[in-house]
Amino acid sequence: MRRTLVLVSLAVTSMVALAFLIPLALTVREIARDRALTAAERQASALGPVLVVTEDPGALERAVASSQAGAARRMAVHMPDNTVVPQASGDGDRARLDQVTEAARRGRSYTARVNGGHALLQPVSLDAGRTAVVEVYIPDADLTRGVWNAWLVMTAVAAALVAGSVAVADRLGARMIRSTRRLAEAAGQFGDGDLGVRIEPDGPPELVEAGLAFNAMADHVVQLLAAEREMAADLSHRLRTPLAALRLNAEALGNGPVADQTRDAVGRLEHEIDLIIRTVRRPTARGSCDAAKVLRERVAFWSVLAEDEGRSCELIGADRPAALPVPATELAAAVDALLGNVFRHTAEGTDFAVTLHVGKGLTGILVADAGPGIADPDTALERGRSGGGSTGLGLDIARRAAEATGGHLRIHRSVLGGAQIQMWFRTKWLPPARRSRRLVRRRHSRT
Repeated sequence: MRRTLVLVSLAVTSMVALAFLIPLALTVREIARDRALTAAERQASALGPVLVVTEDPGALERAVASSQAGAARRMAVHMPDNTVVPQASGDGDRARLDQVTEAARRGRSYTARVNGGHALLQPVSLDAGRTAVVEVYIPDADLTRGVWNAWLVMTAVAAALVAGSVAVADRLGARMIRSTRRLAEAAGQFGDGDLGVRIEPDGPPELVEAGLAFNAMADHVVQLLAAEREMAADLSHRLRTPLAALRLNAEALGNGPVADQTRDAVGRLEHEIDLIIRTVRRPTARGSCDAAKVLRERVAFWSVLAEDEGRSCELIGADRPAALPVPATELAAAVDALLGNVFRHTAEGTDFAVTLHVGKGLTGILVADAGPGIADPDTALERGRSGGGSTGLGLDIARRAAEATGGHLRIHRSVLGGAQIQMWFRTKWLPPARRSRRLVRRRHSRT
């Protein structure tokens, strides 16, 4: 935007300067030419009274020499008998005989082109209908005297005006861009979880209004999130009563593998509820985790159930750390959602595998199974849509976790024969504007 403002200012100011500079330059040239011709005509007219009084060559030569043009040997008098006083001219050539004759015929001043300049031919009427012609030679340098200096001055003034307008446009653009960038940075920080960020509106009135609107929006979002956290915490507290009854029933089961598994499941459920309460009561903030560690923990958790159902479970590529810009709880929830779908939508004994792929700036988590696959991947990716009678939110949880980093979620056919869910996370953070445009394009492409 700043560059555009500078270019627009440069173009407009240049056109305005040229619109005034070109006519003014031509006017200055014409003024210099008229000044030189007027001076020559005035000197030629001063010799008229002398010709009326005398035609003596010596007197005429002295009269010519007394003038400025004559002293510079640029004046001559063409007599009716074609004699010229003085006999030789200084600078340039004299007018030709036909040019002198044309001036005498016209009876008024006549400017003729000669070698190196122009000749002003001024006819003077004598007795008996005779006509003498006074010639004043005007070099080309006199016709353009001072023109180049004037043009240079005008060009310098125009250049200064253009440079000044460009500088002013650049300062205005910098002020506008500074305010816009500050607003964009605040929006990016807010989107990354810094809910306390606010800006001091400045710049043009429109940007001031945008800043005030951003602050108001941020305050409203914080209020909504606070209300939502309180509601989630309250709901979690309400679950403690039936959970306590469930724990008492589990303790009453006695000993045995089934009783131990039930008590273990109740303990994990109680732990998850406590985790939800602690999470919703603190401000939302982005974090990071080791994807390999999270996958090892979640696959170990689900492998117990997989062993009971006769499933083969394999974890690939999680032998080295893999940092992700996602909180461990969010990644664990996304992995649990995908593995839960495997157990929910495939028959017992169906094998599955989890693969961690670490690339340059991109990390992928691939969950593949040997089930029947997903017939309509586009429908499965829509929130709340499911072909298996569930809520359909599992894939949406995984998709939101991937897209929070600028990544994406894809559904393909796995080498095991069933579905393969691919979560791709960007480990190099994208600017908020670029990230949002990609997400908008991706979502529009599904509709």
